[in-house]
Formats: sequence, structure tokens, C-alpha cells
Amino acid sequence: MVGTKVIIIGGGIAGPILSLFLKQKGFEPIIYERQESVTDAGLGLGLQPNGLIILDKIHGLLESLEGCAIERFLMFSEVPEDAGILADSDAPSKMKEKFGHSILSVKRTTFHRQLVEAAQKAGVEVVFGHRLVSLKQDDNSVTVTFANGNTATASFVVGCDGLHSDTRISLFGKEEPSYTGLAQCGGISPTPDILRGQKTMMNVFGNGVHFIAAVCNDTETFWASTRREPESKETWRSMDQEAQEKFKQETVIRNWGNGVGELVSTATKIVKYGLYDRPELSTWHKGRVVLIGDAAHPTSPHLGQGANQAFEDINLLTELLKQNAPGSGEYSTESLEKIFTDFEKQRIPRCAQLVKEARRLGDQRVLVGVEACKERNNEMRMKFGTKDNEAMAFKLYERTLDLKKNTPSESK
Repeated sequence: MVGTKVIIIGGGIAGPILSLFLKQKGFEPIIYERQESVTDAGLGLGLQPNGLIILDKIHGLLESLEGCAIERFLMFSEVPEDAGILADSDAPSKMKEKFGHSILSVKRTTFHRQLVEAAQKAGVEVVFGHRLVSLKQDDNSVTVTFANGNTATASFVVGCDGLHSDTRISLFGKEEPSYTGLAQCGGISPTPDILRGQKTMMNVFGNGVHFIAAVCNDTETFWASTRREPESKETWRSMDQEAQEKFKQETVIRNWGNGVGELVSTATKIVKYGLYDRPELSTWHKGRVVLIGDAAHPTSPHLGQGANQAFEDINLLTELLKQNAPGSGEYSTESLEKIFTDFEKQRIPRCAQLVKEARRLGDQRVLVGVEACKERNNEMRMKFGTKDNEAMAFKLYERTLDLKKNTPSESK
């Protein structure tokens, strides 16, 4: 018996994962991606316990991923009036025992390629070079029209097409994003000695600038610096060589210690992008079409939850689809409306909370003024700087990520 056909718009990170979940549950997903092939966009991702618990439900996937299980947190201050180490903790090495998984740091291009290959190996068709331009729904199906004139029809459509979602525009119209006042420059670099010993994630705080770096494989580290500056374009593409060299020479962090200056000077790829907010949606679906991941709830990167929240979306949506599967294999519009509404009732409040927390954390990290920076530094010392506070840090982490709902026993 042929499973229910599902069109997935977007072949980035969420799309292939969704296709694997749907395939395991007996659906027939097909992915349409607007790019012509897997691209080199982006830098790295921190796959956190709440996301890894879900990925572990796909047989063999986690074991095949190339990445680095983080064992150590380092925090420094580069504020001259309050410089020095804020925390050096091996708490990440204990996360697996506590939560079932630690943090897995991955290079985005490698991770993306592995996901697409896993989907194709599972029998999912991935069609590149197809950009959605319109959707037409009837009582039994959705027909998608692409910019190249091709069309495709399925029982329902899931928009996984990210921050610049064409699916979202087709459902709710074009929106004007609002600039947060923060821009990031990030890169991929050879791992410096200070991070090479233990598998390390490092945060460095300055006056008006924040820097984060994470080892992502045996030889490379991805990093990003955030600062307040005039509006920057929202793109994740690499700078040209001249712009990269100019950044290396002019950035305020080029003279920072603790490996920061070395990471900047040796970067093999640097990108720059502004951070923008989108209006919060009260619903993520219309009829037979639903949004997930960044298409539904785009977030700034400061909490490291963009991909992980997409995985939570996928886990719940596919469970609801399976639980409410019709005997005929074909979903009515009424049944899909109920499934998508139940999905939103659980996911919208949680994602809205985390989007706000990510924005708050970004503002906290990029403080301007010596006294404000000292206050922030003291808070970091209190939360993460002593072993006595490890339990408090774990409790805060557990509450933020809602890990009690995703216990290790459910991971298979």
C-alpha cells in the first residue's frame, strides 16, 4: 500500500529530518529545495540534548554524524576594567549522564550534506532547483507551482523553508523584518591550542561585543562575534576575499587573547549577517499547509535552539499525524485542521518563550558600558564559575529546554 504523499518545501536542516520521520511512519515524503544543490551556507550548529533525543529516534543517524561532543565550557572577559576568566567547567562532559546526551557541535555544511544523503538513502526523493511561487488547495489535496513552471500535488504540504520562507509568504503575505540592532560576523578556522585539549565551547565578553566559538571536528572550530552596529543585510553568504581581509585587519577582537585573535586571523571562511525579528504568528497553518522550524518561529541564534526547536516540531507533528491517521490513508481537510491546531497549541507558546529568551540573552551578551559589563560578568561567575553552582546551571538548562518532557528512556 502506498503511503500518504507529503510535499516538504525546503531541503535545509529540518526538511530531511522531517522526511525521515515521515518515512518511518509510512508516509511518502518528497522534498523540493529552491537551491540548485547542497550549499556551503552557514557555519556551525550546537545540537543540544533536547534535539539529540529526537534525532536518536532515527535509526543509525546519530552514530553516522560527524561532529564533536562538547566536554568543556570556557568563559572569559576582555573588558579591560574586569578582564580574566569567568568560568572553566567540565559540566558538558556530565550532560550525557544527566540528560541522555551532551552537546554535539557540528559543521553546518557537513551536517546538511549528511542529512540529505540519509534522506536519499531512505528512499526520499530530493528535488533541487524548485522554488515555490504559489499554493492551490482543494478538498483532497494541495498543488504547488514552482518558479520553473513545474507543479506537484500531495495530500498536504509542510513548509520547512527557513527564515526567508516562500511557503509563509504564500500563506500569510510578505512581512517586513525588523532589525534587532545586532549583527554577527562568523567564520570557520583551524582549532587553536587553547581549545584543542578538551572539546571546548568558549564565550568571550567585551564592552559592546560578544564572541562564541566551538570545536566542531578534529581540526576545525566555528565562531561568531556579535556587536551593535548599523543595519546589515540578512545573508549567510561568505564575504569576498577583500572584505574578509578588511574584517581581519579592522575588527576590535583581532587583538583579543585566549585564541580569539588567532581564530579571526586564520579563518578560511567569514560571513556577515544582520539579526532580524519577524512578527509572531498566531497560527502556523492554513487548510492543508503548515509551517515548522524557522519558517514558523524564526529566532536569533543566542540560545542555540533554532534547529533543536525544529526537531521538536517534527517529533510532535509526526506523532499527531500518525495518531490521527485515517483508515483510508487520505486525510480530510477537517482532520488536518485539527492536527495542525493541536500541534500549534503545544508548540506556539513554547517557541514564543524561547524566541524571547534568545533575544534577551543577545541583549545581555552585547552590553555597552563598563558598569553594565561588570554586572554581567559577575552574573556569569555566579552561574557558571564554581563547581558549587553546577547544579544550579543544570537546573536552569533543564528548565529552559524542557528536558523533563524528553527523557532519555524515550530516545529510541
